[in-house]
Amino acid sequence: MLNRRGFISSAAALLAAPRIAFAGADTERRFVFIIQRGAADGLHTLIPYADPAYARLRGALAIDPTEALKLDGTFALHPSLTGIAGLYKAGQASLFHAVASPYRDRSHFDAQNVLETGGKAPFDVKDGWMNRLAGMLPRRSNQAIAFAPTLPLALRGAIDVASYAPSGLPHANDDLLLRVQKLYEGDAQLSGLWSTALKAQGMAGTTEGSKGQQSPVELGKTAAGFLARADGPRIAMIETNGWDTHSAQKGRMATQLNNLDDLISGLQQGLGDAWRQTTILVATEFGRTVAANGTGGTDHGTASAAMLIGGAVKGGRIVADWPGLAPGDLLDNRDLRPTLGLDALVAHACAEAFQLDPERTARVLFPGSTPGTSSARLLRG
Repeated sequence: MLNRRGFISSAAALLAAPRIAFAGADTERRFVFIIQRGAADGLHTLIPYADPAYARLRGALAIDPTEALKLDGTFALHPSLTGIAGLYKAGQASLFHAVASPYRDRSHFDAQNVLETGGKAPFDVKDGWMNRLAGMLPRRSNQAIAFAPTLPLALRGAIDVASYAPSGLPHANDDLLLRVQKLYEGDAQLSGLWSTALKAQGMAGTTEGSKGQQSPVELGKTAAGFLARADGPRIAMIETNGWDTHSAQKGRMATQLNNLDDLISGLQQGLGDAWRQTTILVATEFGRTVAANGTGGTDHGTASAAMLIGGAVKGGRIVADWPGLAPGDLLDNRDLRPTLGLDALVAHACAEAFQLDPERTARVLFPGSTPGTSSARLLRG
């Protein structure tokens, strides 16, 4: 286990802090952000099985250590995460625990706003940190695209972002597309939107084979189909939902985590050789309570777990300044206490992924915060 002090030199910085969206860059590096909407339970994902209070507080929700995928003498992954466990052992996944954004209340809406804008409080910032990241990269065609019915807040901003999503409707023929183009060509706004939409459709290429609802593996492969192209986007956001587990958590989380594992597998399969240049960040807006509630679930909490996965990741590490789960160690006598800032993790990962100045990247992505400087590399050179 790597202590946070080997990861970030500024201690203060650590306490600060199914749809897809893309943005392109003149680089072979790919960066993918998978958001777990609903507050994913980090204690159910990256299990502190050796903490004496874990089993007592979790009760029936506690994962049997003999079934968990042990990574070291303290932590284990949930049994559903076999693929990610394999990537960890292969040195292509690093895991982070007791992670949180600067937000300290328990509203999904406000917490997601802070996470996606990079602000210190809800609505402090109007655009998304991923859009600002795209603005730091060399401009070119296909600068940004959202593989989604609607554009996630993290990718809204000054950089134009198109959208693409699989459809269950029949394909429009070329004649109809030409007629619509003629109809819109006199309108400055609609003409530009239509042209961008056609570019997105062209980039989809063979990914058009899947219609409507996709399995997690298919979703990953679809995303990879965009990212693997030589002229494709280099930044992606994949939105996953269903992590708000107030009841029946044990079965629901097993399904959610299995889907996440399959999504990562689909990305790896679809990216092929480009996997070596890929960094995937998995994170959520906040964690859940340490103790189980009376309905077999957990309520809104604070700190959670995050992951960096991919061929570009200098992995095989667990980064955690573990605060402990004893009563005196908990935040507000109920939550896992945060010891690592999510904004610091994001800023450092993005700066390394695209070879950007770390301090400037932190200022642009997280205005008003002080993510600090990294003393340990997250990615391979």
